[in-house]
Amino acid sequence: MMSTQDLDSPKKAAALKAVEFVRDGMVVGLGTGSTAKHMVIALGEKIRSGMRLRGVPTSKETAVLAQQQGIVLIDADNALVIDVAIDGADQVDPGLNLIKGGGGALLKEKIVAASAKQFIVVVDHTKCVSVLGGSFPLPIEVIPFGWGSTAREIEALTQSRVVLRERNGVPFTTEAGNMIVDVHIARIDQPRNLEIALNQIPGIVETGLFVGRTDLLIVGTANGVESHPATRT
Repeated sequence: MMSTQDLDSPKKAAALKAVEFVRDGMVVGLGTGSTAKHMVIALGEKIRSGMRLRGVPTSKETAVLAQQQGIVLIDADNALVIDVAIDGADQVDPGLNLIKGGGGALLKEKIVAASAKQFIVVVDHTKCVSVLGGSFPLPIEVIPFGWGSTAREIEALTQSRVVLRERNGVPFTTEAGNMIVDVHIARIDQPRNLEIALNQIPGIVETGLFVGRTDLLIVGTANGVESHPATRT
């Protein structure tokens, strides 16, 4: 098994490949996480080389890094028109469906992905799985009011264990003021159907399932970078 340090090189290689799709004058959706961090830094280097671009961050953490890199940020309260969004993922299946939300930014990440003309996902090879679920739980953002009842409905639907995410012994709070429950599902064979069913449960703000949104997957491996464009049916 590769260590975290060993995986940093494939992550960086995938991020650098994704940045090649950014052109002068573009509005770029800036993802959150360790792989996306490499992307933001690489964009900063392009700006210092004379490229003009503006960014839409998916978290306060990313916003701070982007500003440090000299990236002009757009007021996200306005209607978003994003040329390309680049973000990581916690899992990706052969159909390029994703589980995201390990960092707690899934709501902003999905809004930005949906607003982008092109959504590029960058991962290292360990994030590629034959089926979603199993080794990584599905994050779901829920409102605080009645979250326990919402969790029970999620458990009944998925027949899986639902755990309230905590940090330092207290419930984790998203930037939108919501909570996250992590659903430990053995396997998600039909992610689209599950996403639709979950969105019918009152109290759910958004799920960490990103179904049919990826336009291009870029995978960093020990032997180089692989690119997998989506095949739309």
